[in-house]
Amino acid sequence: MKNTLKHTTLGIQHLLAMYAGAVIVPLIIGGALGFNANELTYLVSIDILMCGIATILQITSSRFIGIGLPVVLGCTFTAVGPIIAIGGQFGVSAVYGSVIASGIIVVLVSSFFGKLVKFFPPVVTGSVVTVIGITLIPVAVNNLGGGDGASDFGSLSNILLGFGTLLLIILIYRFSSGFIRSISILLGLVAGTVVAVVMGKVDFTPVTEASFFHVVEPFHFGFPTFEWPAILTMTLVAMVSLVESTGVYFALGDICEKDLQEQDLTKGYRAEGLAAIIGGIFNAFPYTTFSQNVGLLQMSGIRSRKVILLTGLMLVALGFLPKIAALATIIPASVLGGAMIAMFGMVVSQGIKMLSGIIADSQENSMIIACSVGMGLGVTVAPDLFVNLPSSIQILTSNGIVAGSITAIALNIMFNMLPARKRKRTSVLYEQEA
Repeated sequence: MKNTLKHTTLGIQHLLAMYAGAVIVPLIIGGALGFNANELTYLVSIDILMCGIATILQITSSRFIGIGLPVVLGCTFTAVGPIIAIGGQFGVSAVYGSVIASGIIVVLVSSFFGKLVKFFPPVVTGSVVTVIGITLIPVAVNNLGGGDGASDFGSLSNILLGFGTLLLIILIYRFSSGFIRSISILLGLVAGTVVAVVMGKVDFTPVTEASFFHVVEPFHFGFPTFEWPAILTMTLVAMVSLVESTGVYFALGDICEKDLQEQDLTKGYRAEGLAAIIGGIFNAFPYTTFSQNVGLLQMSGIRSRKVILLTGLMLVALGFLPKIAALATIIPASVLGGAMIAMFGMVVSQGIKMLSGIIADSQENSMIIACSVGMGLGVTVAPDLFVNLPSSIQILTSNGIVAGSITAIALNIMFNMLPARKRKRTSVLYEQEA
């Protein structure tokens, strides 16, 4: 009984640590694609439920799927920009078609993805993560002002709410530690919303109109359609997410004192691919490991999968309760924007951290970073740059994240892979002549 209570408490802590990151993604995507209150509530609900299912798939180690480590999964921030771009050009149905297709591709390539990792060294993944954070910050700033098209955009009340939320998050992060620090974003969102209620800026209609319980259904927003540019884009997102997850797998393996083998990684990749397939069917998103829960795991010292299983089951249960999901949809845009600045800024910080150790390695790495980040930011600032290209190609060039990612991969091959092959061939010829 005592252990059960302890595990439940720790499970709730893990849920709280990832909850803000889990709900912000559907809120951003749904808002950008013009979802109404009911659609947004469903989107948040199904995302929470799928976070639970993806987590359970990953911690359950079978012959086919599951890394078998205490890992929590949530929707990857890497997918936010590309999903918005796909939805804007091809429609919501193409979003879910690309998610399903990318999941199938991940399952198919999972057994030899380790051989593809060489195309995603730290200089590429660090550049991609940096571009992701930089290109998402404008979304955060627009929300802080009240959201695109808001009649009170930039009003003093919105500015005060947004920066007040950000300041509170900073203060909590500065003067707390451990679990409280890990949920600083969530605490900031809650406090900012409470202040907004006092200011009369919160509409509770979505909560009152939401039902207490609903049954999720496949293809809620319509049957998926499959557009090859969208599939290629989402597959690239999936590959980057797998590289990020690989790092988390090894970090968890070290914490849990488990020596990960190639077969373990393959099963972990398959679980993420399967989660994406199921997510696309039920109109959710692709999922990846949440690193904030790794820190919480290390802090608590409890490495049991039972704790994470409870977290997954709680997420699944919450996914059937629309009123809980509707609470997330009433957060004012300015409050959300303040929190998003901190969250996306941390993404930039993580990318810089990944790059800090390799910039000095070679001038080539510096050029890769410069061009990929410059391209990503440039396309974000001027999305119509490639407007005269065929529409099937524009989906790859009009999104900063995808443009920056492709640039990083291509330049890494040019600078760090092709010359190495030439040197190797030259060395072989020299040895033969000797």
